[in-house]
Amino acid sequence: MQALHFPRFHRLPVQLMLLLGLLFAALPTWAQEDNLLPVTEAYQLSADVSTPGVLKLHWTIAPDYYLYRGRMKFSAGPGVTLGTAQLPDGEKHHDEYLGDVETYHHGVDATVPYTVAAGTTRLKLDVQYQGCHEVDPKICYPPHTEHLDLPLPANAVASPPAAQSLGAALTGLGSRGASAPAGMAAAPLPEDEAFRFEAVAPDPGHLLLRWSMPKGYYLYRDRTTLKLTDADGLRLRPPEWPDGVTHADPQFGNVVVYFDQVDVPVAVDGDLAGRKQLTVQATFQGCQDGGLCYPPMTRTVTVDLGGAATAGASAPVDTTPSSPVRTGLFAALALALLGGLVLNLMPCVLPVLSIKAVSVLESGESRAAARRHALFYTAGVLCSFAALGMGILALRAAGHSLGWGSQLQQPLLVGVLACVMLAVGLSLSGVVQLGASLGNTGAGLASRSGPAGDFFTGVLAVVVASPCTAPFMGGALAYAFAAPMLSALGVFLALGVGLALPFLAIGFVPALGRLLPRPGRWMETLKQVLAFPMYLTAAWLVWVLANQRGADAVGLVLVAMVLLAMTLWWFERSRSRGIAGRAWVLPLALATLAPLYLLAHVPPVAAGAVAEEGVVAYSPEKLAALRAAGTPVFVDMTADWCVTCKANEHTVLNTAAFRALLQRTGAVYMKGDWTDVNPVISAFLQQYNSPGVPLYVVFPSDGGPGRQLSTVLTSSMVEQALTEAAK
Repeated sequence: MQALHFPRFHRLPVQLMLLLGLLFAALPTWAQEDNLLPVTEAYQLSADVSTPGVLKLHWTIAPDYYLYRGRMKFSAGPGVTLGTAQLPDGEKHHDEYLGDVETYHHGVDATVPYTVAAGTTRLKLDVQYQGCHEVDPKICYPPHTEHLDLPLPANAVASPPAAQSLGAALTGLGSRGASAPAGMAAAPLPEDEAFRFEAVAPDPGHLLLRWSMPKGYYLYRDRTTLKLTDADGLRLRPPEWPDGVTHADPQFGNVVVYFDQVDVPVAVDGDLAGRKQLTVQATFQGCQDGGLCYPPMTRTVTVDLGGAATAGASAPVDTTPSSPVRTGLFAALALALLGGLVLNLMPCVLPVLSIKAVSVLESGESRAAARRHALFYTAGVLCSFAALGMGILALRAAGHSLGWGSQLQQPLLVGVLACVMLAVGLSLSGVVQLGASLGNTGAGLASRSGPAGDFFTGVLAVVVASPCTAPFMGGALAYAFAAPMLSALGVFLALGVGLALPFLAIGFVPALGRLLPRPGRWMETLKQVLAFPMYLTAAWLVWVLANQRGADAVGLVLVAMVLLAMTLWWFERSRSRGIAGRAWVLPLALATLAPLYLLAHVPPVAAGAVAEEGVVAYSPEKLAALRAAGTPVFVDMTADWCVTCKANEHTVLNTAAFRALLQRTGAVYMKGDWTDVNPVISAFLQQYNSPGVPLYVVFPSDGGPGRQLSTVLTSSMVEQALTEAAK
């Protein structure tokens, strides 16, 4: 056992560490003199046995301390049998001495199922844990054991309540609505009220199945089977279950369950030509939390392939944006066109559009040349959107989950984009001349490099647009991510047409061209001014990279940017120096790639809990617990690279008015960070069929379904949603 450990820092020899660990164990006052907390203050343990058969533990971890997940052990006293403890995933990293480990910061909850022998009135067990102090003095405590002796609830029994049969429980508790003894679950609902099942078809090849449960009931994932009863050669693909809650079940062990509501997409294979309906049979099982387990139940629904469930559901599926968009293809195309058009006004894209407009103005060319500029720019936009759409759809078909802007979760791409923004800025500042010629210098050069420059500017516009989500885009992208491939590709191309439309109009409508200012010396000044938004974009991307991979990644990308600047500077100087002078360009360019290669191998920084005051870090377990307690919750799924997210935070969510609203409504603000790859948050986005971030969902206090808000927030919109959720 390692007594002394310097996590993620330079290490001392093992023998010296062992010696210091023994000294620390023998002289506890030494730790206090070095401002170290006693172990029970660094890790404050509390226990709750109010739920029969389940021990709930919580550690409050002091700042600059952490606990090891793998060093937690639980052992029971006489008359008590413990099940497998349930612990959330920790922050993963490789420890030089302990190997691959998981750690917890700030706090952690654990649940331990147990049974007791008849006549046992107290729960006695030992809880062992070990943790470390991660700043000077960087030491690890020896393993510490706490002895718990807790009074059991009066209704604790030798076998867990879920083992009762449905008939016996109903007989014992009487009719529905009868009051239950203190500490026991309320009388169980009839199964058709406890588990409501319904289905719709967003399009003929895809079904959406929904289970809805009242507060205090849950559905098993792996006790569910699906089939078509009127198949005729058709079959259902495996359902795409979102991430659920890991639950220690007395009957089935560690299982995945769903509380409140779960939406499950299912694809249909086979020839659907001429089919108007499908009949789906679902067999599933669930339980009352802390109460009984229902026997397997079977429901059959007939689904209209136009989109509505015609049987088997007592109420239609919620038609808010949290369901897959049931808009027709033409409506989705119109939304995409409008969304792409509005993208031109976003801060990500507007500088690029201005650059392109200036290049047309300064060229002074004919109408035919203006049309050529517009067409090549549009080609760059459409090819980029097509490539992006096909990539996302291919990964979707392979079972991966991606969203709009999620390519910025890849640190190497973020680093490359930062370098591209720097190169564009240097070009606009006049350090190097790239793309189309400046000041109409040389018709031959313009005719050769002009189309390539126009095409590249279109590509650049799509690249910088990806962190932005404009109004109208959300519905169109949600449709595209669930629609058949050709329809989805059409939506991506419509986004491209919308993005390219202003420049197309300038190129093809002479009246609009005449409205533009006449060429002059002011254009060179404007071009140099437009370099600074490019530099700011590069700085912002470096900031995103810092949050993804830490200081090492920032250092590497800054070195790459300096080498790139040197490469471009020498490239410009070598134009008149002959082959010998130009020979240095290639080594400098290759040197630029070296830090980017190293950047791709920098490990992620340890993900801690949200550090903002009054903000709870998102987890499915915390959300389920808050909803079970009747607390309204505002869930904010965001990312550092999401410009729309940051705008909403600045104008609405990071204001005193929003904090006062939370206090007045008793709501909890829960935030999930999608800056880096996070499968848990991806599953939440998929559950609400969101194409990416931002995603805002308000959960009411009565346990009803979450309400999805617009991607662009207003204070009045948020106030109305939280006020209604608190009723």
